[in-house]
Amino acid sequence: MVVKVAINGFGTIGKRVADAVTAQDDMDVVGVTKTRPTIEADLAIDAGYPFYTAIADRKQAFVDAGIEVQGTLDDLLQEADIVIDGSPGKFGQENKDKYAAAGVKGIFQGGEKHDLTGVSFNSLANYSESFGKDMVRVVSCNTTGLCRTLYPVYKEYGIETVYAVMIRRSADPRDSKKGPINAIEPVLKVPSHHGPDVQTCIHDLNIQTMAVKVPTTIMHLHSNIVELKQEVPSEDIVKLWENTPRVKLVDGGKGIASTAQIMEYARDLGRPRSDLNEIAVWREGIHTVGKVLYYYQAIHQESDVVPENIDAIRAMMELEEDNMKSIEKTNNALGIN
Repeated sequence: MVVKVAINGFGTIGKRVADAVTAQDDMDVVGVTKTRPTIEADLAIDAGYPFYTAIADRKQAFVDAGIEVQGTLDDLLQEADIVIDGSPGKFGQENKDKYAAAGVKGIFQGGEKHDLTGVSFNSLANYSESFGKDMVRVVSCNTTGLCRTLYPVYKEYGIETVYAVMIRRSADPRDSKKGPINAIEPVLKVPSHHGPDVQTCIHDLNIQTMAVKVPTTIMHLHSNIVELKQEVPSEDIVKLWENTPRVKLVDGGKGIASTAQIMEYARDLGRPRSDLNEIAVWREGIHTVGKVLYYYQAIHQESDVVPENIDAIRAMMELEEDNMKSIEKTNNALGIN
């Protein structure tokens, strides 16, 4: 079975998921949408993706811009088994209703609330909860990063409490109108939304989070303190994460001492768009003192959720029941780890 996938919103996440779907042998992109005739519309055409307008009455704007349009989103939904929703957050409920009316399954991104679908997804932590479901939300980039590193520790050793501080990039690299520009901005709502979001995937994890916005665009950084249920040597945590898919240990002693150097490393790896789908954890920063684990991790916010979307397709379409087999298949196709 080859699943027919629509991409509603060929933007930061949508275009990456489209390429990731194309790399798989059990799914294919049947079309993508945009709301306006931007450069990404041109890129979609150049990539050979059938192109549709997300808003019916804007079709002429694409025609005037010289962009061939196959039809509207409603037309695209008639061709698809499942749709990746990459549209702005405020359209989630409207789009969900539209997908359901068309008899098409939908995958939403972390900008939406958990309540929209009632099911949130992380490949490692709770893959089975999305098996056969019609509507699922892939959690945000930060939540994905926390789940990737915390879940194996939680499963192997047990966790009493997590205290995590998100040092957040102020915007994606393309978003030149956003900030802060010359400031450090604390998120005054405490706990931040990240902890409750992690609990949508690891339900009984006791986690408390705070967040700070800083004037950088390339990555997020997490400073994590984890109270374990038992004493664990630092080297055992290192070995655990060395064997965890989509976690990449990096070495400050080898010149990777900052997020800028991590992204340079991703460029040197020859990754498409210089993406780093894995969560980068500094090896030297992993320390345990008694039952307390300390570590830092970095999140490439534009790309870490991309393989999760692919695994979510397999779970929802019942292509693969075993999460580790899906993860391996996705990783092999995308050149991860």
